[in-house]
Amino acid sequence: MKKIILLLIGFLSFCTLPAQHVQGIVWGVAPSGEKTPLAYAAVHWHDTHTAVMTDDNGRFTIPLPATWPAMLMASFVGYNSDMRSVTNDTAFVELLLYEGAELDEVQVTGRQAGIYNSRLTQLKTEVINAAGLQKMACCNIGESFENSASISVGYSDAVSGARQIRLLGLSGIYAQMLEENRSDMRGLATTFGLGFTPGPWLESIQVAKGIGSVLQGYENITGQINLEYRKPTTPEPLFLNLYLDRFARTELNAVSSLQLSGKLFTTLLAHGSIDPMKTDNNNDGFMDEPSKKQINLANRWLYVADNGAMLRFGVKGLYEKRNGGQLDFDASRPRDTTQYGTGIENTHINAYIKLGIPLVDTITNIAFIADYTWHDLRSFFGLKTFDGTEHTANLNVLFQSKAGRQHDYMLGGGIRWDRYRQGLQDVWFPASGQGAQREYIRLDRDETVGGLFGEYTFSYHDRLWIVAGLRADYHSLFQWLITPRATLKYNITGSLILRASGGRGFRTANVVTDHIGMLATGRQISIDEPLGIEDAWTYGGSIAWYFPLFQDDRASLGFDFFRTQFTNQIIVDQEDDLARVHIYNLDGQSFSNTWQIDFNVAPLERFSLMATFRYTNAQTTYRNNRRRERPLNDRFKAVLNLQYATRMNIWTFDFTTQLNGQSRLPDFAATNGNPYSPVYPLFFAQVTRKFRSIDIYIGCENLFNYTQRDPILLASDPYNTGFNSSVIWGPLMERRIYAGLRFTLFN
Repeated sequence: MKKIILLLIGFLSFCTLPAQHVQGIVWGVAPSGEKTPLAYAAVHWHDTHTAVMTDDNGRFTIPLPATWPAMLMASFVGYNSDMRSVTNDTAFVELLLYEGAELDEVQVTGRQAGIYNSRLTQLKTEVINAAGLQKMACCNIGESFENSASISVGYSDAVSGARQIRLLGLSGIYAQMLEENRSDMRGLATTFGLGFTPGPWLESIQVAKGIGSVLQGYENITGQINLEYRKPTTPEPLFLNLYLDRFARTELNAVSSLQLSGKLFTTLLAHGSIDPMKTDNNNDGFMDEPSKKQINLANRWLYVADNGAMLRFGVKGLYEKRNGGQLDFDASRPRDTTQYGTGIENTHINAYIKLGIPLVDTITNIAFIADYTWHDLRSFFGLKTFDGTEHTANLNVLFQSKAGRQHDYMLGGGIRWDRYRQGLQDVWFPASGQGAQREYIRLDRDETVGGLFGEYTFSYHDRLWIVAGLRADYHSLFQWLITPRATLKYNITGSLILRASGGRGFRTANVVTDHIGMLATGRQISIDEPLGIEDAWTYGGSIAWYFPLFQDDRASLGFDFFRTQFTNQIIVDQEDDLARVHIYNLDGQSFSNTWQIDFNVAPLERFSLMATFRYTNAQTTYRNNRRRERPLNDRFKAVLNLQYATRMNIWTFDFTTQLNGQSRLPDFAATNGNPYSPVYPLFFAQVTRKFRSIDIYIGCENLFNYTQRDPILLASDPYNTGFNSSVIWGPLMERRIYAGLRFTLFN
């Protein structure tokens, strides 16, 4: 029995809720029945002075009352208050505030923005909540950032359909992807992982810019993107989302949250999609997007013990297959030079278990987390093939406590084991006419990383927070990795907030999957030297001002600047040699500077406006000491989002426009002597009609049909060294009209 208990403790997780507190969530309920987590609502025990405010996700933690049972109340301007009876065995409290409270015969409506910058977080964090995810029909997280200027979304190439993002002017591989603060979507899943999580599964996405906590490891360089799933404690027993567009792309998502007892909760999540149509709108003989199909299942559990301990565990599995290339490509035929096609299969399984245990007092707890991931990738691009298998196991432990009112600290450690088995079969046809040349490159790697960390937080009167962290990891391939990080947040006034952060990050490159687009060329792939670990420093800050404007008492204006400076970076160079893709370590400077300004206001009742602008200067030193602007990296991006809702939110109208700046084209892709892509706009629109349990929406992406013409170089001869489908700077798909239905079953 003792062995079983010790084994269970080895699979532990993070939990910060002490035994002497009650936790819960406050929902704002629209007349249609739609529920949205209500931020900054007041929660207090009836007839006492014990009160707290909900966070950005509507959640709260409040100390226990003096006697049982007790009445817990919640209130918010424009909503009717709610009161619930709470007993000493209550695990979780949900309070429902119905919209439409009247004050002096004037109806006041409170609304939470779908996308907003959090006032509470220590790093500048952009939150996209459930309402924000529904502003457009984002079928997966790779399609959920069209309203964000912080993140740019594009394609790695014109044949695989792999989505890629950029944060702080750098590829998304440098942003750490988290799943409820667990590291996720790394390794072989990086390339296609943005399409592995359906948007309807999520409660929110938080995009934190700059270096983050040492708690999640050393791999964060430009920021963290954290995904919060719909919770097992969510009161809706069933949520469905059905989507269909003009290209016959069809998706069905289902989420079911069930309370099996007062202590045990579970969520079942399912996704199925098919994208069968072959389109070639630019008549180059290649499909504009690959056909694909995906099935995705997950099951998540929560158990809350009497002493406040919380056990979370879950499993998810995915299978995806996509085929692209020339329209007449027949995957059943042996591959040869008479046809060019792509085939990609991803199989992914992840299991995790988390346990948090409160200790002898109300401010100390210990937490553990363990997870295992298996990922299998099989692919071919013409005659090139790449296959890889990944096994990853993590175990972490965390101790958290306080030393007085102003001092918090965390201590912890962890170990991670990675096993990669990767093989690249490179095939190319030299210009000399020698016929097909082949080289098989093994990229196997075993890594074991163990480390310790500590983080100290000083807070002063809810105005000043200083966080200092240090992590030391021993890497089986690269020895000691020392990661210092620091963050400052200062509320200069109640409406003026200053933030600053800085620190170091590392990551081991998976050079093929990180740059999958290089397989979609006719060139030889050359790894010129042993590749080191990528090493960078990121620092910067932001200032945000909240002020009354028009009818909005929470209008905001913000500015931020961040710089990432690489000590070492893996360079994938397509410009030095037109017959080869050269891969080597950085020798010189590589940096990215980004400036961004944000403005949010609700000038009229039920009408909101969000405007952002970002400018980027990213440069890298290539071979022969050539420091140049990074290719295919947009210099600026501007976003304007407008939303209007009719009375009682029966109709909602969303309109988004982007202005995407020019980017430097690789030398071999410059046309008519112009080394830059054009500046171009994109437009998105959606209308939603709400009923009691059903939302019906219809919309259009790329409203005015702007596309990059001829995205594939030398498409007529795909086995020539000049063939290249990785020079992508604009949209590939024409106007996409879609419709969908969301159904929510309420308790």
